[in-house]
Amino acid sequence: MPRFTCDLSSATTTLPHIWEHTVGSGHAALALRADWQRQLARCRRELGVRHVRFHGLLSDPMDTLICQDEKWLYSFFNTDRIFDYLLSIGIRPFVELSFMPNALASGSKTAFHYRANVTPPKDYGEWSTLIGKLARHWVDRYGAAEVATWFFGVWNEPNLTVFGSGQQDDYFKLYKSTVTAIKAVDESLRVGGPVTANSEWIDAFVDFCDRNHLPADFISTHQYPTDSFGKPGDDTETQLSLSTRGFMRSRAQQVRDQARGRPVYYTEWSTSSNPRDHLHDEPFAAAFAVNILMSVCRIVDAYSYWTFSDVFDENYMPSRPFQGGFGLLSIEGVPKPAYRAFELLHHLGTDELPMHGTHDTASAWAVRRDNTVTVLLTNHALPRHPISTVLAQLSLTSAPAPRMAYIERVDDDHANAKRAWREMGEPEYPSRLHIQQMEIASQTNKQPVALSYNDDTVSFDVAVPPHGVAAVTVEF
Repeated sequence: MPRFTCDLSSATTTLPHIWEHTVGSGHAALALRADWQRQLARCRRELGVRHVRFHGLLSDPMDTLICQDEKWLYSFFNTDRIFDYLLSIGIRPFVELSFMPNALASGSKTAFHYRANVTPPKDYGEWSTLIGKLARHWVDRYGAAEVATWFFGVWNEPNLTVFGSGQQDDYFKLYKSTVTAIKAVDESLRVGGPVTANSEWIDAFVDFCDRNHLPADFISTHQYPTDSFGKPGDDTETQLSLSTRGFMRSRAQQVRDQARGRPVYYTEWSTSSNPRDHLHDEPFAAAFAVNILMSVCRIVDAYSYWTFSDVFDENYMPSRPFQGGFGLLSIEGVPKPAYRAFELLHHLGTDELPMHGTHDTASAWAVRRDNTVTVLLTNHALPRHPISTVLAQLSLTSAPAPRMAYIERVDDDHANAKRAWREMGEPEYPSRLHIQQMEIASQTNKQPVALSYNDDTVSFDVAVPPHGVAAVTVEF
């Protein structure tokens, strides 16, 4: 039985909510859909999300650039519709400058169901013109002060051949052309890279920028816990079982060191990079997310979950409510367990107190907010590692008399919409009533907690099942 203690008179340290900085989505054309917009607005209200990033802003579905009768035709109408909407709900773009307009592409290689062209420009001068026109348009439309709060990341995962040649020199040439064009419009606009998979190329990218006197205002990269483990074709649980609990933190620290003082933004991460991973829909993802985020929150400046919604069609758009998609929300907008974990994290304060106590699978943190202290607990292990229900004993010392306390849970029996869907027979096209029932089942629900108070110490016990999250808030 693990015991965790926290002295409420201890000095606090700032808890940065790095998980609220940015959230991911699929590709830009989806942002024109009403359901995508509704779900993002919900994430803004309930999770505090401040930026969104997506692929394909320059791809042909956006009609950004076409060639007609040997003339270049530019249209920023669709990008304006998206950015106008984002700003109207208090969200800013984390702009990903991708992929190549077909009219400007040097080849026909594509990625994804929507056939994003991933070849270099056939004319880097015309690429620079496109990027410069875009940046100038946004500055003219929204003002330099506003656009200077955005982020401009160049391309997506250029170290993978699926998104190009996979060669550093090719990417560095593209980055140089892009950053030069943007900075020519306004030096205050923030541009960064290399937006790689698996935290790669950071040292080489920084060296290239320093050697060529090119700005790199931030470092952006991606990491999934399955990136470095297992073999192609292995399922997610096999790959995760080969990982370690500290893997994501160690990678983040490595990139922080390599960034040489620049801000570090992880613009993709999740339980895995598998777009059909059942764990994305399970309580496992909630406990996993809390552990990862609390371990990296003082190392990096942003940690962007991929993605906020299952309105997502890199391969195709499935109709089943729970099909292992990346989203925090199902295709109908029903919160998954991970969504509720992010909601619990959002409600935490920013003053963390030291918590003492260790356990093989259980972890605990204490965070103060106004006249409350929330104790956040998880019971988590990687797949195929031993885990069982933990009864944790909590003590808050140097405490005034408590007024009340309540607990919110995410586990197999709480905030688990997928379980409710299974119990209703797994309808592929749920009715409105089904969706309402799944929404109710997704809620954490506040339940009272019995406390004991003696000698300035508040004590209580919490049972946390495998891959469970529990948040106990004590009001003083």
